[in-house]
Amino acid sequence: MPKYVIEREIPGAGKLSPADLHGIAQTSCGVLDKLGPSIQWLESYVTDDKIYCVYIAPDAAMVRKHAEMGGFPANRVSEVRTMIDPTTAER
Repeated sequence: MPKYVIEREIPGAGKLSPADLHGIAQTSCGVLDKLGPSIQWLESYVTDDKIYCVYIAPDAAMVRKHAEMGGFPANRVSEVRTMIDPTTAER
């Protein structure tokens, strides 16, 4: 199943409180429960003004539907084509 990186522009994201992040995560998980097992949230990275989320989903439309149902921005949805890490440099 394809993997996606979602860029969410949220001014002040890096200053969200643990309670705020807890609420966002609960909302996201509630929407995922409604959408069923074909979409999965793997992890998210919070920066100053953006949150980058990694999802597995059948297509970008499902990722956008999750964002719409949860009231989250999905400013950019990019399909991951491949992954590299330090071991990629090894032969």
